[in-house]
Amino acid sequence: MAKTISTFILVTVLTALLMALSIAVMRHGDPFGALGMKRLDGLASAATFIPLAALYFFGVALLMILPLRAASFVLVNGVETVYVAVVVLFATIIGCLVARVAFGQINAYRALLDWQFVFVLAVAVFHAILNELRRNVLMRTLALVASVAATLVCLFWTFRF
Repeated sequence: MAKTISTFILVTVLTALLMALSIAVMRHGDPFGALGMKRLDGLASAATFIPLAALYFFGVALLMILPLRAASFVLVNGVETVYVAVVVLFATIIGCLVARVAFGQINAYRALLDWQFVFVLAVAVFHAILNELRRNVLMRTLALVASVAATLVCLFWTFRF
């Protein structure tokens, strides 16, 4: 958990500095500032979380049905990687919003009211309890059903929009 928090804070600070630099350069009339803001805003959108959540929950479903050695491979190379990508992307969004608020765009935090941020919360909660879910057969079965259902929900919302 400490690795997640430190990664989140580092990416948030670096993104906020980069966005602040882009806003400052744009206010001085240089077109590169607007280009930097446009790229950061394009990268940091809430709709990106839905396919990432689908990949994460599919990996969790594989964790629940695979044997121990294969499950550890999927955990290290798939589930953990997608989880860190979700953390970094959410930190990027928060960093952009912090920089916008620092430069006077007070209503920038309304972007966090998007319903698609529920997928970030779902991935974070599921990852926090992931180790406990593999302890017994009942919890593993319930986690399998929940992760398959979450994968289908994520895929439905991915292809809907």
